Parts: sequence; structure tokens; C-alpha cells
Amino acid sequence: MENYCGTSRIAGCQFSLHPMSRDFENIILSSLEKTDTSKVWKETDDVTTLIRGKMIHVFDITKAIFLHAASTGEHVAMNGTFSIGCPGDTDADAYMDESDTTLNKEMVSSISQKAGCKFSLYPLGEKDYMDKIYEQIDLSKSRGVQVSSTHYATRLDGDVKDIFRTLEESFYLVQEKVSHVTMTFSISANSPSNKA
Repeated sequence: MENYCGTSRIAGCQFSLHPMSRDFENIILSSLEKTDTSKVWKETDDVTTLIRGKMIHVFDITKAIFLHAASTGEHVAMNGTFSIGCPGDTDADAYMDESDTTLNKEMVSSISQKAGCKFSLYPLGEKDYMDKIYEQIDLSKSRGVQVSSTHYATRLDGDVKDIFRTLEESFYLVQEKVSHVTMTFSISANSPSNKA
């Protein structure tokens, strides 16, 4: 593979969903089934689920899967990586022709769910990468979430929909300026730690 960033604007997210429940298998499978993934390429194996397509749909689907799982009331965590501009990422180009109408936003709009999230943004190949990261941290403070710093990440606390909106806006604004961007995140809802 050549060592350069591709021109494809296919976005992707590879994530693992972790319900802390004896019913974990049903929670994972039902969350996937309740979410309309028809506008993305999807592959699930024993480690992760990978979705790829237009950025708007990648974020819509990831958020919906997490909300469906968290709405069970069980402690649920999700860890993942968003990426755009990855070298050689051209499979599933057909999904780039989809309209921008999201399929899950309305379905999860009534779910109110608090969560905590840590994310790290990586504008790859940029000398002034820290400036781009700090700009998004500053902007996050006006996006309806509580923002705090932690080692190797930025913490967001608030409603899941506001958290995912913050992640999406941060990712979108950086990828407009940088060809290859990744963003890691860990989000947790219904943690017993918050009940103390």
C-alpha cells in the first residue's frame, strides 16, 4: 500500500459495545437490530462492529446503537475509533451516493440518557495538530456538555445526543482542514459509580 492519504471521504467507525449484564448478547443484538444501518457498509465479528459510509450516517448509527443499549437501564460502555481519509479506504464507495437524510435520529429522539465520555482527536500528518485539537476543546464548551480535561483525552458529560453531536462537530471541523483524521472515544452510561 502506498504511504499517502487517500482522497476518499468515506468515514468509518470501528467500535465494541459492552453491556455489563448477563443479558449482554441480547442487548448487543437487539441494539443492532433496532438501528437502521441500510445507508452504511457494516461488518460485525467477535471483536468489533465496523460501519463505513457518509460521515452523517456513521455518527447517526453509532449514536443510535449506544442509545438503544443504554435505554435498557443496564450499565453499558462503548469504545471505538472514527476515521476519515484512511489510505486505500475505497471499498463501499457506493454508500457515498446515499442522501443525507438520517434514518435513526427520529427513532432515538425521545430517549433521554446521561453519560460520560472521553475522546481524543488525532489530525494526522499536521505540524500544528495541537492547535486544531485545542480549538475543538474550546468549542466543545459551548455545545451543551460539561467539558473537563484528563490525561490523554477530553472528558464530556451530559446527554448522549449532545455528546455525540459534540464528537461529530469536532470531527467534521477538523476533517475539513486535515485529510486524514482519527478520533477515539469511550462512553459509559448507567454506571454504578455514579449512584454513590
